[in-house]
Amino acid sequence: MTATAVGLFEAKTHLSEYVARAERGEEVIITRHNKPVAKIVPISSAPAHVAEDIPPFIQRTFDMGVPLVDLTKANQLVGELEDLHFLELNRRLEAEAAAKRKAGKA
Repeated sequence: MTATAVGLFEAKTHLSEYVARAERGEEVIITRHNKPVAKIVPISSAPAHVAEDIPPFIQRTFDMGVPLVDLTKANQLVGELEDLHFLELNRRLEAEAAAKRKAGKA
């Protein structure tokens, strides 16, 4: 497999040509200010990620490949805090309503 390095402007201008090269098995490395920043590769050489192996509640990185953080416990804690907040607010409102009713009877 051969690799060609091209600048970002060149890659943008001739993208279809470089995609065709990738289809033929070549790799094209895109540079910005002479530093490699991206690569166009044939789809068969890209690592395969199996979606079923990663639960849907996992936060993913930009490329949706590898989980960045498992937010399961954090989501559970937030849900519990929301429930506790609601219950506390409900208790306070019921107490205020009861106090108003009691004050109205007196």
